[in-house]
Amino acid sequence: MTPTDVLTLAAGVATALVGGVLLAFSAFVMTGLRALPPAVGAEAMRAVNRAALRPPLMLVLLGSLLLAVAAAVVAVADDAADAGTAVAGAALYVAGGIGVTAVGNVPLNERLARATDPAGEWVRSAPRWVAWNHVRTLACAAAGTLLLLAAR
Repeated sequence: MTPTDVLTLAAGVATALVGGVLLAFSAFVMTGLRALPPAVGAEAMRAVNRAALRPPLMLVLLGSLLLAVAAAVVAVADDAADAGTAVAGAALYVAGGIGVTAVGNVPLNERLARATDPAGEWVRSAPRWVAWNHVRTLACAAAGTLLLLAAR
């Protein structure tokens, strides 16, 4: 296995790990929060959003971004056989994992944080948050798969 393959493998595992974290939110965290009374669910989501900005999640999200981009750049520079697959995986993670987070989920989180009626905002925004989360979950899983395939 070449150093390029090792880097691409690490990127694939890291992006798939992010997809797994996001899957947990789609599969049961948001379901549990939405089962609570709206005021309680809103306050719990606000607490989750504050906790998410700490190093464990931020390191995984941004570390995966750096690994994916580095893997794509190195694969192209090395003229690796599966460079196109690595580039596609990295692009999917950048657009679908990080991009969707930035344009879909974060604005909804910020709106909930600023809301004068958190319960009402929660009821309005939670379905959209979950829909965006499904998109980024699938994008991260697909990006991880492509990067892992490129590392073989």
